[in-house]
Amino acid sequence: MIQAAAGRTNPVFNDRKLKLGTFGTNLDRGCAISSIDGVLEINWPNTVTLAKISEEMDFEALVPIGRWHGFGGKTNFNGPGFECFAWAAGMSASTRYSGIFATSHVPTIHPVMAAKQAAAIDHISNGRFALNIVTGWNRPEIEMFGTPMMEHDDRYECAVEWLQVIKQLWTRDDMFDFEGRFFHIKKGYLEPKPIQQPFPPVMNAGGSEKGQHFAAKYCDMVYVVFGSHDFDECKAKVDAYRNLARQEYGRELQVWSYAYVVQGDTEKEAQDYFDYYVNQNGDWEAVTNLVETMIANAKTLPPPVLAEMKKHFIAGWGGYPIVGTPEQIAESLVTLSKIGLNGTLLNFPRYIDDMRRFQRDAYPLVKQAGLR
Repeated sequence: MIQAAAGRTNPVFNDRKLKLGTFGTNLDRGCAISSIDGVLEINWPNTVTLAKISEEMDFEALVPIGRWHGFGGKTNFNGPGFECFAWAAGMSASTRYSGIFATSHVPTIHPVMAAKQAAAIDHISNGRFALNIVTGWNRPEIEMFGTPMMEHDDRYECAVEWLQVIKQLWTRDDMFDFEGRFFHIKKGYLEPKPIQQPFPPVMNAGGSEKGQHFAAKYCDMVYVVFGSHDFDECKAKVDAYRNLARQEYGRELQVWSYAYVVQGDTEKEAQDYFDYYVNQNGDWEAVTNLVETMIANAKTLPPPVLAEMKKHFIAGWGGYPIVGTPEQIAESLVTLSKIGLNGTLLNFPRYIDDMRRFQRDAYPLVKQAGLR
């Protein structure tokens, strides 16, 4: 096992060529918007099983999805699920190695509460906690909390203050006041501090210009979504993000993405599996609700573009496609490393069975390729 960098207890700071993790194991159906049998049924034994499989491969990151409301359709995709901080606390007590993330929507939790919960989880995990910040794009979910959804730029301004309060609580020994536009803290105080110093790593997936500057300035890890699967375009996106952090803010960032893995003994078998769970059994109503909630101009996109987008969301939340034999899967992960990623999260259609198959057949080839 490769240990974390000196002085850092979280494995996301280790020196592996390509770090790996899982995505969405706290939610029903995981990342596959499909009605096939064998997709993830969310219960505690199943999510622990996935964590155990991950740790057998020394995966560095277990990242949940913050979800308060399903997307309807015949599957009510991601409707049932575990709240992220509670999930992270349970995961921390059930694991030994992986970095345990909580995904937090800024408008849904006060920063004093988030800081306190995060510090507790960092102790439960012995210094393996990480915070994934989401500013809140899902209007029906935000309105569940009785507040209107803020305009795009205001959401990031709010996130700046939210994170400033949390980092002060994590690091300051004295009580402090904070007077901002969104938060007003009187005699802020937190003990015990997190184990990780100066504080646990912070991740954000800002894709807009405002979001990229927020992540580059305030976060340790950025999470990029590839709109294209062309090598040069993906590499340019990763390089641009890293250069923004270096040139504008004098900072080094880890850049991660996510991918869905569809494995077969032959390429045809993998493609047939993809066709079965996506084209034949995808929940097209649920994915339409998701895409139209997430992307304001979705209805105005050219139909072929929209259809392709929905297909990739059904396959694995719009991630980078890795479809093929174990050898092709390993080659695709080598490609993601060459693109410049520090790590990638993975998801699988039949999460438990397919991840075990990946562990048995593809992961040894990933190790042989020198990525692990």
